Amino acid sequence: MAAEPPILTLRGARIAFGGKPLFEEAELQVSRGDRLCLVGRNGSGKSTLMKIVSGQVELDAGEVWVQPGTRIAYLPQDPPLEPGRTILDYVTEGADAVHQAEASLSRFDLDPWTDLGTLSGGEGRRAALARAFAGNPDILLLDEPTNHLDLTTIERLERDLAGFSGGLLLVSHDRTFLTNVSNRTIWLERRRLHSNNAGFGTFDDWSEALLAEEERELERIDKKLAEETHWLHRGVTARRKRNQGRLHRLEDMRQFRAALLGERRGDAQIRINEGDVRSRLVIDAEDIRKAYPLPEGEGGEDDDNGERVVIDGFSTRILRGDRVGLIGPNGAGKTTLLKILTGVMAPDSGRIRLAKRLEIAYFDQHREQLDRDATLWNILCPGGGDSVTVQGHQRHVVAYLKDFLFTPEQARSPVGSLSGGERNRLLLAKILAKPSDLLVLDEPTNDLDMDTLDLLEDLLGEYAGTMLVVSHDRDFLDRIVTSTIAFETDGTMQEYAGGYRDYLLQRRSRKASKPRQATNGAKSKPEEKRRSVSTARMAFKDKHALETLPKRIAALSSEIAALEAQLADARLYARDPETFDKSVGRLDGARGELQQAEEAWLELEIRREELEGAAPERAAGG
Repeated sequence: MAAEPPILTLRGARIAFGGKPLFEEAELQVSRGDRLCLVGRNGSGKSTLMKIVSGQVELDAGEVWVQPGTRIAYLPQDPPLEPGRTILDYVTEGADAVHQAEASLSRFDLDPWTDLGTLSGGEGRRAALARAFAGNPDILLLDEPTNHLDLTTIERLERDLAGFSGGLLLVSHDRTFLTNVSNRTIWLERRRLHSNNAGFGTFDDWSEALLAEEERELERIDKKLAEETHWLHRGVTARRKRNQGRLHRLEDMRQFRAALLGERRGDAQIRINEGDVRSRLVIDAEDIRKAYPLPEGEGGEDDDNGERVVIDGFSTRILRGDRVGLIGPNGAGKTTLLKILTGVMAPDSGRIRLAKRLEIAYFDQHREQLDRDATLWNILCPGGGDSVTVQGHQRHVVAYLKDFLFTPEQARSPVGSLSGGERNRLLLAKILAKPSDLLVLDEPTNDLDMDTLDLLEDLLGEYAGTMLVVSHDRDFLDRIVTSTIAFETDGTMQEYAGGYRDYLLQRRSRKASKPRQATNGAKSKPEEKRRSVSTARMAFKDKHALETLPKRIAALSSEIAALEAQLADARLYARDPETFDKSVGRLDGARGELQQAEEAWLELEIRREELEGAAPERAAGG
């Protein structure tokens, strides 16, 4: 099939704002069906490039060509939402007719008559997305679209973008979102645009090969310059060569957490020493309940005495060293639970007990702890001096700021001069320098680039205390937490061992087992029960798949390992770019096939166990 012709082309693009250019000689093409992800450090020029493509900023040199009649819709990182206007007025500006705006609002579950000034962060982001989709654009430009969105909305947005027929240019820090959506990758690095005809899932291998080749070239020119380049690229190298010891420790902690949760539910395979648990106890919550009164005239049949019940009968034990993630729809009650677990708010009923002399450090997603007029130096050293104590070690404030990717010159700059991502970095530096036993992180990944996310994950991996994390970043949760408290869409709450992927697998297993449990507990007639069970048989094709899938999973795992080993050769890209491109593309496909095969095997294995569990009942009934 012939490739789609481009509907937008960027040629020889250059732009600067009073100093060094953000980028120069940049080339970019967007065709229908393209799903381009644009990645790069904070401040590298990604948002500026989006504004150039949308026509809001003019180039210093080069040109932007757009096919006549092409419609471009742009979602900025911080869309202006003027109070006093309705959502319908705002969204209609992006559409040809009111009915298009209404349809888009319905897609994102928004009340058209709500005032823009009353919207939460998540509602404002959904309104901006509704406006971007309303006019059926040919090119969709999305700058950090997942900020403030809950996981349900993010997954729905992924499905919407999968069905979008135009071209997409996307900036996001959410690795899972980028991997699921993109089919091409554009990397803005050191004023140059690099292009890869594969999705974000291959970024680590591809970027590492590019950097290795660049460093070898620089070594031939200037050794000192090569050293500086290596320092700049250390975030990418960290992605490639992660601390395996930290990941193994995380897995050990997850297994212990799984055993503890199983002990509490009565389905554990090993026993936990109660004395050890109590000596390590940080938070003990038992049968807690919290409800809020509904405004007069609101509510329905399911509301309890005019109240909206947020938490009902939830219990948990959080031990020293646990890292607990909280996920769920916006407004479900995550912040309320966070306040109860940290002693800020009392439950309506139940018992909450916190360890004595608990030092809590809190990361606020709105960054209200930062004084805009203070310098970065003052923020970290409010009492004067030039050093901070980090986990028992004295650090010079400039060296510590450098760890968070700030330059020495920025140390005396005011907070107000920083971007949103830089302010997040500064607040993280402030929080992590404070001695604490319990670290509370409320959406810490918003506005962070991937290098800073890598840095944050490494720092949190070394943190010896306990963590409570509210986040919608699935990859971040997978890399950080030992258990996940999920607010389900049906209003229930459940704690699962592991990260987000573990939560999905366990929830799927639990849902699959519910029909059998319901049948076993029902007071139906014996003959009806025998008839329903006896007709349950695993189909031949399912039996065959269950037998053959393990071999396919093993083969795909071996293929992936071989491809990764091949791509680990830093000289491959320079020696044979065609083989490199093919290997990268196949690696992306093999990883996707492996995930599908593992999920298919899991579902069939659950089905087999259900049928085997039903067999004794059939024998007893016969």
